[in-house]
Amino acid sequence: MDLVAAGALMLFVLASASPARTRLLTDAGVAHIVHVSDVDEQAALDASGWTDAHAVAGGLATAKARDVAASLGEGHLVLGCDSVFDIGGEIHGKPADAWQARVRWERMRGGDGILYTGHHVIDTTTGREVSRVAASTVYFADPTDDEIDAYIATGEPLRVAGGVTIDALGAPFIARIDGDHSNVMGLSIPTLRLMLMDIGIAWPTLWALTDRS
Repeated sequence: MDLVAAGALMLFVLASASPARTRLLTDAGVAHIVHVSDVDEQAALDASGWTDAHAVAGGLATAKARDVAASLGEGHLVLGCDSVFDIGGEIHGKPADAWQARVRWERMRGGDGILYTGHHVIDTTTGREVSRVAASTVYFADPTDDEIDAYIATGEPLRVAGGVTIDALGAPFIARIDGDHSNVMGLSIPTLRLMLMDIGIAWPTLWALTDRS
């Protein structure tokens, strides 16, 4: 199959409402549409038996991609993602409220955690699927109590895994990372490239995708 010709007929679909993931794809030259899945994350977790962050991130990414792909016909390339923080062996998604965000920050500051992002890609034409989980270690700065309170008051920590971003207001509170920067933002572009290679799609093909929304 001519990969360039095949890619030009595909519509890339992001099964996530994350603005950061959309921005990463756009900056990488990938035209796409957003189709948010109807997966109930808590119900999926309760039924799964997953016990570690790696499994949770990968499992939820797969569930979201398959949910969206099931509603589409041929000619779509669907990407599902999910990010989870492992801090001291405990799984952390988005904080439930400001109090939980405060408790987490008191524990995180001056320490580190591992951010896992699950990726699952489905080619609805061929039916081929591939999964990968990327991991990056995040080292936190030691913000003051006032800085933590001010950050939580913005509402940003309640919208992201682990309660912190690297590309917005939380950036000053991250000292450094080991691993892929884009992974910490919720979508590892290098990982996605390797996944597409696994199913026979060359990355430059995506630059030719037409947004038919």
